[in-house]
Amino acid sequence: MRKAVALVAILVGLLAAMAATRWLTLPPPVRTANAPEQFDAARAKARLARILGDQAPHPADSAASDGVRDRLVAELRAMGLRPRIDDRFACNNLHKQSGVSCARVRNIVVTLGERPGAKHLLVNSHYDSVPVGPGASDAGLGVATMLEVASLMKDTPPRPVTFLFNEGEELGLVGARAFLDGDPLRDRVDALINLEARGTTGPVNMFETSVPNGAAVRLFGSSVAHPVANSLAVSAYRLIPNYTDVNSFAESRKWLTLNFAPIGNETRYHSPGDDVAAIDLATLQHMGDQVQATTTALGAGPAPAWQTGKNLLFMNIGTRSLFTLPSFIALGVVAGYLLGLGFRAVRNGGTHRRWLATVPLLLCAPLLATAIAWLGLSGVGALREGQFWRAVPQVSELAVYAGVIASGLLVLSWSRASQSALRRGWWTLYLLLGLALTFFAPGALVYFFVPPLLFLIGAENQHRWRHAELAGSLLAALLTFMTLGAMLGLLQDLANSGPLWIFALFGALVLMPWLIEARPLLAGASWRRAAPIAIAFAALAWVPAALAPAYSADRQQQWTLQYVLEAGKPPVWSIVNDRKPLPADLQKLGEWRQGTLPLGKRQRWLAAAPVQPGFAAPTLEPAGDIPILSAPVTGGPGTPIGRAQLFRLRTNGADSVSLGIDKQDALIGGGFNGRAVILRPGTKAPYSLTCTGRSCDGAVVQLDLGTAPVTVQLTATHWRLPPAAAPLQAARPRFARPQYLPDATILVSRLKL
Repeated sequence: MRKAVALVAILVGLLAAMAATRWLTLPPPVRTANAPEQFDAARAKARLARILGDQAPHPADSAASDGVRDRLVAELRAMGLRPRIDDRFACNNLHKQSGVSCARVRNIVVTLGERPGAKHLLVNSHYDSVPVGPGASDAGLGVATMLEVASLMKDTPPRPVTFLFNEGEELGLVGARAFLDGDPLRDRVDALINLEARGTTGPVNMFETSVPNGAAVRLFGSSVAHPVANSLAVSAYRLIPNYTDVNSFAESRKWLTLNFAPIGNETRYHSPGDDVAAIDLATLQHMGDQVQATTTALGAGPAPAWQTGKNLLFMNIGTRSLFTLPSFIALGVVAGYLLGLGFRAVRNGGTHRRWLATVPLLLCAPLLATAIAWLGLSGVGALREGQFWRAVPQVSELAVYAGVIASGLLVLSWSRASQSALRRGWWTLYLLLGLALTFFAPGALVYFFVPPLLFLIGAENQHRWRHAELAGSLLAALLTFMTLGAMLGLLQDLANSGPLWIFALFGALVLMPWLIEARPLLAGASWRRAAPIAIAFAALAWVPAALAPAYSADRQQQWTLQYVLEAGKPPVWSIVNDRKPLPADLQKLGEWRQGTLPLGKRQRWLAAAPVQPGFAAPTLEPAGDIPILSAPVTGGPGTPIGRAQLFRLRTNGADSVSLGIDKQDALIGGGFNGRAVILRPGTKAPYSLTCTGRSCDGAVVQLDLGTAPVTVQLTATHWRLPPAAAPLQAARPRFARPQYLPDATILVSRLKL
């Protein structure tokens, strides 16, 4: 009984520790009083509130954006600064996607300490928002931070520092492209600090650097008091489809780069919930303190030479320090560890065969935990469709970790290996799993080589102190929780929309060493006896997840209503949500079915809609045709390999018009108003060419096509709904709002060229 009570206490403690992983990287509390030279988050937030005014969405080249820009310029002038506006039409490749995005943008540029010929530090963020929300965090946080930092530095800039408030980032990094296309300062920059946001709360992560990263990481680590950054996140970011202005800047310029963003509570990101009230002052202060520190450090002189530097592995320890190490040293430690294992296996084969045999058995724990997590999510999801964990994600996360504990106990009750063999087997497996992850994300190695080394040091000194191996294992487990556990806390925010089962894999890495140390409490419990208890524990952990509210006022359901009219077909209502069944009031307003539209592969709810006047499809008026020739051979002209067709676009009131070509190698490039962009080699279909804003009406479209006929799909988006949508809007669930996609009217037509 005493052992059972102790085991239950340990398991409850482990679940409590996993619930606290987000606390490992909490930003510092807001200062109650600031020295004159310190960043004042309350003052920065007040400035942002004045600039956003009524907090209407303000996408680039819209009337609402004009108002935000006017108020931003007025705020800068009131601070005694002299902003200038760079107004130009620009087109940019959609990074990590197939297409080109164009718009007229007005960048606001402010330079402190201008000196002829001197290199500039560029601090960049964007002031435009998506059409679905006010963008108070994305990227109002960056705007507010830049204003406060500029006000603190304006009288004593050590070298030129340029603050670029760009417009058009949300359209495909168009503002950054406009700066590179023609701003007179583009060739005088040698370092970049970029500010973004994918949430409204939590710590501000430094998640991207120039490559190689050595100089940037050292500068960040030496200047920031409360760093949150790790090389795994930097590596993983390159693999996902998200992008920021850094992508455009990095393509054209070699600048030392640091990129910052918070990721807490993604449910408000790109939604009406991204408002000033949702901004956490602690998050704003954390961004401000880091940006002020790095701006001061980089502004002290020319950016350090970094192109020929080394890559570093790095991770924050809490928010107090940044651990850094050259990659080659970590690889040397790993190689030494594995060579040492091989040497000892040759010298003492029998003993090593016994603990090496535990490696495949212990691997079953994270695999089984992942399977249990998937079954739990599927089971509860069958009862309540949609993102049922959205309002209280911690409840479902703890259910996943309960499955990890159940899996670990099952595997350990099955094993007859000694405690020492299990320890040695686990830390070897831990290292091997880290190496496997490193093939996909090289920066991951920082989390995986030190804990096994700590354990090995203890194990090798067992003859000097009989508790040395235990002490080494516990230290390794504690370090894993403080570092990899902290990263897992950030991952829980980043992967808020799923898949939640991935938490089981990382959770097993954090929990298994503790379960191994608790294994003596299982003595006398057979696998057959432990199995039903573990299964019941894992199953019961999902009961709170099944009962918890799915959505709340803070964390609402994704829910976008669209009126879609495709040429030659009857109009339809489209509701894009997380596939949760529609409420009864809505079901009475139509015969709803699941299906897709020529707007992508995403499943949506569809129902017949009445014909609504007031909307007309865009048109393309022919404006010329220019042959595209191959490189000329000696003595003659090149041969035609395609055609550049020119059209004048009539948007007919649409806020955005996209031209799509779903044919491989049909589109060579394209653009608007003479800003033609050549697509990257190997770009895959479908292609898109998009123009957004008022200036698109009358713009000249250029399509660089191959010689074969193609069909172009014109998709026009009006960021408003027809009057007939009012009953559907009124029946929207209580805690539901658009996210990513705005409520809109969309017209689809096709043209053969």
